[in-house]
Amino acid sequence: MTTIRLIEPGDGRALSDLLVRNRAFLAPWSPIRADGYETVPGQRTDIDLVLEQHRRGGTVPFVVLDDDGQVAGRLTLSGIVRGSFRSCAMGYWLSEDRTGRGLATRAAAAALGHAFDELGLHRVQAETLVHNTASQRVLARNGPVQCGLAPRYLEIAGRWQDHSMFQRLRDDPPVPVDR
Repeated sequence: MTTIRLIEPGDGRALSDLLVRNRAFLAPWSPIRADGYETVPGQRTDIDLVLEQHRRGGTVPFVVLDDDGQVAGRLTLSGIVRGSFRSCAMGYWLSEDRTGRGLATRAAAAALGHAFDELGLHRVQAETLVHNTASQRVLARNGPVQCGLAPRYLEIAGRWQDHSMFQRLRDDPPVPVDR
């Protein structure tokens, strides 16, 4: 079953609905966004921006699909660098009602496969808030290992917060498929 696909301009309404419905759930893990970001026009503007970055080769913006094929969240491979670095960062979020079912784990697995097999990257990194154990479990099930701590790394929920850093390299041992 497909768990991710490239974001499309028509996804604005579904993403807006998810963001509004999950505002309190996502707030502790998210940067403070500009007014209007959660609206349908705000999401359409964001989609246009990330698709332009995609055309330039700097990001791969996916939507995460649930078992019924409905948009359940987002996953992005960003900061894609070619040359001798061949690396990117992975970030994701899901609607609260879609968590705890392995969907994020399957979506991360698909994105890692895309990064290594389709993009030919060497390294995928991901950072989580130090206390975001659910996201850390998703990463652990897919092979990224903790490789450091970044003090005051990102401004999340209005303050600079420490993040645990994870990475998976292309030639790391395979991860069992029974996630």
